[in-house]
Amino acid sequence: MRMILAAMAIASAPGLATAGVEEVVNAHILPGFERFAAASSELDAAATANCRGAEIEEAFHTAFDAWITVSHLTLGPIEDMGLTLSFAFWPDRKDQTGKALARLITDGDPVVEDPAAYADVSVAAQGFFALERMLFDAPASDAYACALTRAIAAVLAKNANNVVAEWSQFAGVITTAGEAGNARFQSEEEARRAIYTALSTGLEFIHDQRLARPLGTFDRPRPRRAEARRSGRSLRNVEVSLRALQDLTTAFRAAPTERLDAAYSTAFDRIGSIESGDFSGVADPGQRLRVEALQVDVREIQIETMNEIGAAMGLSAGFNALDGD
Repeated sequence: MRMILAAMAIASAPGLATAGVEEVVNAHILPGFERFAAASSELDAAATANCRGAEIEEAFHTAFDAWITVSHLTLGPIEDMGLTLSFAFWPDRKDQTGKALARLITDGDPVVEDPAAYADVSVAAQGFFALERMLFDAPASDAYACALTRAIAAVLAKNANNVVAEWSQFAGVITTAGEAGNARFQSEEEARRAIYTALSTGLEFIHDQRLARPLGTFDRPRPRRAEARRSGRSLRNVEVSLRALQDLTTAFRAAPTERLDAAYSTAFDRIGSIESGDFSGVADPGQRLRVEALQVDVREIQIETMNEIGAAMGLSAGFNALDGD
């Protein structure tokens, strides 16, 4: 019933359908990718200075936070350049990251001495999850491990800066949707749908992957499947992602979204009640209930996003590069 009422509201508020694209690009997308590139460059510098220790771990968390805030934005340059998995190869159902890194270390592959060449190795050995293994799950540091850590950080920073450069051009494409000569977005609606798809898919990824994978089933919880559990940031990724998606919503919406705002507030309150940052607590019935409740909260955010954003603006989600993961 709520979706029907929201859809009916379109007739009484025709201006709703024209909102959002420039606001999202200027307030959410470009600043987000600039922060990501800057944080990735700091991570690269930290790895060069010292491949292990508190300084690089802090830089890793800052850069990972910055990535999470833009990870839902696979439209445009990241998709065109095929970089999504090179930043974050997860879910990794067959432990391809562990295997790829083990082969490099066992062979002492000299590719680590050349970041340009390292960019061509398996994406499973690139990005944040490869770096997480090196910082939080690797044996004591040695010369090769340091070189490998530095190569991963260098490629990550280069890719992040390349994305920023491409977005500086792509911003003009998406904000001129429907204008003569724009073959990428032949109408304003196409641009709005691309942004709405990013929002919808980001929420779906939290619900179906970041929360569902470690939850498993009541009889068989799967805490070791949690995203970024080695660095203890599984719950942190959920919160950072939700806050980024709320920020995207604020820039995109054409009218107040009271029910959606309330749904986000409920989810953030719930996050504060969950004790295990790596979701190891899902094996405990009491703690598990809180994570399950958070998953329900995210579902409510999805529903209200469809009601107060999608239906109100006459939009439905299209295909996304993450579909089918």
